[in-house]
Amino acid sequence: MDHTFSEDTAVYENFTEDWTSDGGETVHFIIQCVIPSVYILIITVGLLGNITLVKIFITTSAMRSVPNIFISSLAVGDLLLLVTCVPVDAFRYFYEEWIFGTVACKMIPVIQLTSVGVSVFTLTALSADRHKAIVNPMDIQSSSAVFWTCLKAITIWVVSVLLAIPEAVFSQVVHMPDKNTTFTACVPYPLSNEMHPKIHSIMIFLVYFLIPLSIISVYYYHIARTLIKSAHDMPGEISEHSKRQTETRKRLAKIVLVFVGLFALCWFPNHVLYMYRSFNYRQIDSSLSHLIITLVARVLSFSSSCVNPFALYLLSESFRRHFNNQLLCRQRKYQERNTSYLQSTSAIRMTSIRKSTPAVANGHGQKQGVCI
Repeated sequence: MDHTFSEDTAVYENFTEDWTSDGGETVHFIIQCVIPSVYILIITVGLLGNITLVKIFITTSAMRSVPNIFISSLAVGDLLLLVTCVPVDAFRYFYEEWIFGTVACKMIPVIQLTSVGVSVFTLTALSADRHKAIVNPMDIQSSSAVFWTCLKAITIWVVSVLLAIPEAVFSQVVHMPDKNTTFTACVPYPLSNEMHPKIHSIMIFLVYFLIPLSIISVYYYHIARTLIKSAHDMPGEISEHSKRQTETRKRLAKIVLVFVGLFALCWFPNHVLYMYRSFNYRQIDSSLSHLIITLVARVLSFSSSCVNPFALYLLSESFRRHFNNQLLCRQRKYQERNTSYLQSTSAIRMTSIRKSTPAVANGHGQKQGVCI
């Protein structure tokens, strides 16, 4: 988790100054053109995938299951990150100073940390749900399961917001010296306290990465052990319904595991980078390798907001079918609009022809007939 937008800006400025003086036009082009284009791609793809995902779960009653409620909550958290933090982060490559003011300086870190909290805590809740469905399959799901799941999802959002509030308390806009001038920056903690960035980065890593993933690992250890044991103890003849139910549970568990793996892959580099910077806060690394690691870590972390719909599309046959139906529906609507437009245009032309025909027959209005 990297909240130090101002620090990245300062690092970026040192990178570009060093390399442009050494003839690094290619690096400068990549930073100012290619990287923002990648951000635009992430935003576009993420919005399309997550909005479609939420729409499917809202409009299709058959898709309103307990796991899908959690997945919808994940998608909403990703949308929040895509429409706020990603565009602001992209602007860093065009402006060397913080231009969004004090309110944004306090709100953007809160939104980013809330989104990450919603993601990792929801994945933990999903893993617990899959553990209950596979390890304790005899627990009958009550009729109020959907209500309690919605309540859990709301609780996750409330907890995530509360945990992110300190970001708003400590974040501040400061004017930092840079050679002969000063530049405006947004810093996530007091610059006078050397221990604050170190404690902050360690707590972020523990609360938003290591502890939740450790809990998820325990859940999936028991899930894997149960599935292996059930495969050995399964009787020779088993009903078709039980077989389908078991396969569905295994498939859902695999989808959640893929979500967890993608989250870990996307966010781990950013956590490591943030801790490295926090323990070397007064030093600015202007090496090429550090720039590449920074860019890859940022792109990966924001990419986590658009990969879940793709994973769900590849792994879930029902979601893939509904997603394709949504796309086909849009295509049909577009075709129907075009057909309607052509038909209305033809009708207007035929009406005009009919109206002008008597005049032509009487030898009048031939000029109008030619114009038609």
